[in-house]
Amino acid sequence: MDIKKIQELVKLITKTNIGEISIEEKDFKITIKQKKEATQHFAAPQFQQAPQQLPPATTPKNEKPKEEPAPKADNLVTIKSPMIGTFYRQAGPGKPIFVNVGDEVTPDAVVCIIEAMKLFNEIESEVTGRIVKVLVEDASPVEFDQPLFLVETS
Repeated sequence: MDIKKIQELVKLITKTNIGEISIEEKDFKITIKQKKEATQHFAAPQFQQAPQQLPPATTPKNEKPKEEPAPKADNLVTIKSPMIGTFYRQAGPGKPIFVNVGDEVTPDAVVCIIEAMKLFNEIESEVTGRIVKVLVEDASPVEFDQPLFLVETS
């Protein structure tokens, strides 16, 4: 492999979220790793309007549902996953949950963690509002651009 190809690979890794790449050719092997902190901060990507009709929210069996006014569909924003990984609502077992339904969020407030390739990435809100619905189960796999939360903006 020539030096230009290696330089192109380094540039590619620097510009993306790829943590490591290994290439083997006959008698040649190269591994390029990107130095990163254990926790990365990602702001959620662009927000889109949610569908007009929402299914009813579920509540645990021991709790009575709160009497809250139905959210207006025209001011709902969806927080989506910026990557593929595993969705976590809390930093670890026994730790507090980042956000629950009804919680107020502000820009840069951490709403969840997505683990991708052994890195725990904090996902932040980009809007001010109230969490209306959590769309993913804790410790579930998520895809890129998958809706995670519905937020009612003011």
